[in-house]
This record gives sequence, structure tokens and C-alpha cells, in this order.
Amino acid sequence: MAMEEVFGNLRELQDILSKRIVLEKEIQEIPKMMVTQEETLAKLKKSFIEKNQEYESAKRQASEYREQLKEAENAREHAEKNMDVISTQREYEALDKEIRDAADKEQQYRKDLQKEERRLAGLDENMKADTAMIERMNQELTERRLSGEAAKKEKEEQLNELAVLETGLKEGMDPDLIFKFERIIRNKGGQGIVAIKGGVCMGCHMILPVQFANEVRLGKDIKDIVFCPYCSRVLYYEESEQGEEEFFDNEDSGSLSDLDDIEDEEYEEDEEEEEKVNIDYEE
Repeated sequence: MAMEEVFGNLRELQDILSKRIVLEKEIQEIPKMMVTQEETLAKLKKSFIEKNQEYESAKRQASEYREQLKEAENAREHAEKNMDVISTQREYEALDKEIRDAADKEQQYRKDLQKEERRLAGLDENMKADTAMIERMNQELTERRLSGEAAKKEKEEQLNELAVLETGLKEGMDPDLIFKFERIIRNKGGQGIVAIKGGVCMGCHMILPVQFANEVRLGKDIKDIVFCPYCSRVLYYEESEQGEEEFFDNEDSGSLSDLDDIEDEEYEEDEEEEEKVNIDYEE
């Protein structure tokens, strides 16, 4: 397979792989979009349960205050009726104290009851608002799930279409090259094949040695495919605006041996970055 054909296929494959990666990521993000709303809904439901428990407790307390208030009223009224039948000063003083104590209790129970009734009214209003909010959020979540499922189905159909195109392009290509190329696409933001212009890699903008650039320029067979020693992208030659003389100036050019250590470090970094991407993808 001629180099021009290989590069053409790689460019097409780059577009397909980039689209596939984006679609796969979007499919993964669809359920995550609902997580925040589901968490908010769960907290709201928990708060509603707590408020309902508080409301029931307030109802029981209010009922007790009513009973105590009624007993205090009855005690006061009974003492007031007995005033008509007392005969001594001592009886009068004792009964008067009984009336005042009952009246004090009556007043306190009434205040407590009013306070509890205000709390009940506030809780009831909050619970009604929470109920409306829960119903609305449930409806929104249902609609979002349906739209999410529709979006996922649509994206999966697009993935299937891309898979057909991808399979066609991969026919006759080296599996090892395809594997490395896809890894580069994932790690380098969708850009896996770039030109050399004026001795510079257009992917990472690093200056390359003349000997190395010549290999790219003279490559005519798939075996001659060269990867940038700095960013690992596939390289192809494209004449610079300054022309070849400046491009192939040997001064300050360096050699491939100068890149050995850098290439090893870059490869290790790519391996680490690939492992991280794969972990994120699997999750």
C-alpha cells in the first residue's frame, strides 16, 4: 500500500475514531447528567420524611396541650364555683390560690398550644411545597430518562455506522499500527497524524533533526511510517513556505541519537496516560 494511500486512510480513520471517542464519552455522560438531580431528589424526600415525623410529633404535643388546657380550665371553673360555698377566710385563701394556679397553668398551656399550632402550620406549608417539588422533580427525571434513552439509542446507531466505515478503512492495514494510532488519538485530543513543516512537528511544535525529517520526507512504503519522538503522532512531510533548503539546513540539526532518551520517556508517559484513559473509560 502506497504511503499517500496509507496517510489518506489514517486521516479518514482519525476523523472516525475522534467521532467514536466523543460519542462513547457522551453515552457515558448521559446517566451522569441525572445523578445530581437524583441526589437532590433523594435529599428532598429524606427532608420530607423528617418534616413529616416532626409534624406528627407536633400534632401529638398540641393534643397534649389541649388536654392540659382543658383540665386547667375545668379546675379553675370548679374552684370559682366553690367560692359561693366557702365560710372561712382560710378556705377563701386556699381556694383563691387554687384559682390563680389553675389560671396560670391555663395561660401557659394556651401559649404552648398556640406556639405548637404555629409550628404545625409552618411544617404543613413546607411539606406542601416539598410535595409539589418532589412531584415536579419526579416528572422531570422521568422525562430526562426518556430523552436520555432516546439520545443513547441515536448515538449507538451513529457508532454502528462509524464501525462499518472503520472496519472498511482498517482492511489491509497493520493491526499494530492501528492499535498505536488509536491510542495516540485518545491521548492527543483526536489528532494522530500531523505534518512536518520547516523541520517542525505540527503536533507538538518541536524542532526535529534533519536526519529524522529526511526519513519522513523520503518514506514511500508503509514500513517507512515514522512517529514523532516527542508527541508520538504519525508524521508526514509537507513542504514549508521557506522551501526545502532552509528545511534541510544541517546546522544545529542534531541526530536521531539525541532523541533516544526523549523517545523512551515519551513512550513511558504515553503508557501511563493510556492506562489512566482506559481506567476512566472503563469506569
